[in-house]
Amino acid sequence: MSNDFREILRFVQLQNVRLKADNAALEREVRMLRDVLDALRALQEVSASVNERTNVMGLLDRILESALVSIHASAGSLLLVDEETDELAFVAVYGEVRDLLVGHRIALGEGIAGWVAANREPVIIPDVYLDPRFSPSVDRRFEFSTRSMVCVPIIYAEKTLGVIQALNKLDGEAFNEGDLALLGVVAQLAGAAITNMSKAVAAD
Repeated sequence: MSNDFREILRFVQLQNVRLKADNAALEREVRMLRDVLDALRALQEVSASVNERTNVMGLLDRILESALVSIHASAGSLLLVDEETDELAFVAVYGEVRDLLVGHRIALGEGIAGWVAANREPVIIPDVYLDPRFSPSVDRRFEFSTRSMVCVPIIYAEKTLGVIQALNKLDGEAFNEGDLALLGVVAQLAGAAITNMSKAVAAD
């Protein structure tokens, strides 16, 4: 076998390896986009059911669950700012500690959720224990183990209303930009629902 032929064969083999890697990356992107579309469709169906008799807390619960299921998160929560006490209150929770965590409060600025609320910036954190902003107090109190997180602020009409956080992908992978974008849409829906309910209560 000549040296030229060996070089050609080696080049073809390398190209095959590269193409396989490219195809795998494209397949991951397609799956991510399909998940996002499925989630947006589910969220649209939920939001379309809103009327003047809608229970906003129940609506937020359904919006949160639809989003977290779609991005394959094992747990997550929606926290609202209590301006009178400067705290974040867990008002909707998805996952194994749901019944225990609803109603729990943390100080505004505490942990990653508190940082996101205070700074109005979303974050993706592959390993929370490597992030100095993480506070393990909730994990310890409720015997939960947070590994990875994506957290977005709920901002409506320039006002910070709270945050939404998703925890621990079911497949063990880190959250990605698609997950972050989806939670951003969810935060907008939640912000509109909360604001509309506040207006309705004020008008009564």
